[in-house]
Amino acid sequence: MALSLSSSILPFSKFSLNPQSSRKSRKRNAFHMAVRSSLPDDSTLLLQAARYTVDSFVESGMVIGLGSGRASGFAIQYLGRQLRSGAITDIIGIPTSVDSASEAAKAGVPLDQYRDSSKIDLAFDDADVIEEESLAAVIGRQKMQGGESIIQEKTILRAAGKLILIATAKQYQGVIDGSIPVLIKSINWLETAEEIDDLFLGDAEVLHILEFSNAGPLGGDFPLVTKEGHNVLDVIFTSPIQNLAEVADCLDQVVGVVEHGVISRIPCTAVIATEDGLRIVDNSVKIEGSRA
Repeated sequence: MALSLSSSILPFSKFSLNPQSSRKSRKRNAFHMAVRSSLPDDSTLLLQAARYTVDSFVESGMVIGLGSGRASGFAIQYLGRQLRSGAITDIIGIPTSVDSASEAAKAGVPLDQYRDSSKIDLAFDDADVIEEESLAAVIGRQKMQGGESIIQEKTILRAAGKLILIATAKQYQGVIDGSIPVLIKSINWLETAEEIDDLFLGDAEVLHILEFSNAGPLGGDFPLVTKEGHNVLDVIFTSPIQNLAEVADCLDQVVGVVEHGVISRIPCTAVIATEDGLRIVDNSVKIEGSRA
């Protein structure tokens, strides 16, 4: 695999909406600085990242995979406004989740369902964490309720001609830790969970996600079952993950594993929202074998 990364920092104030004059721009810049300082979370930064994603990558006539999460929600809302204003036309959205479908319907973005023959020009999605060296990412940590599907989400992201991942600076990490959601077959699920536990022995804890509580050990009644009929495990890494793609490869080889929350070996652009502006990181990857 050959990998090259390019990175740039774009000033925060550059992405004020519709700058018409230097006076208006200064007013907007002051407004954004005031809003940013008053908010306790990353909403303002993610809003700017979402607008940048739409303005920079979305073109009229595209079929777009609509991701899930706060930034994706902002992007869908902004896309709807651009459609209503006529700045962009003839867009079809392919939702990756129930939430993104609902957000798009409210924003007035025309929708279609994903099919094997679907041609998706662009997809954007929130990432829970992004690995700096490779732009491999983890998705789905908070998306397992309400009939959401990592299978549907990853299928759409992999099918896109271009993928944009949106995250904050603290989610853009040199060394990854934390949880990876793993979908497994319900039949013999305990054996699969134990094999994963042995695979990462000493480095990770495997929890069985339950329907009526957050998680339990390798057991427990009333497991959370996805709409495809699979059980959900939460593989929580207590030791740093040195290579996220290798973790994905190991999970793919376990009999009974259907899907997991790792995206790797996919050419993509990361839009990173930082306090100093937007950091745009692009990778160029030659992929040998299947995508993870």
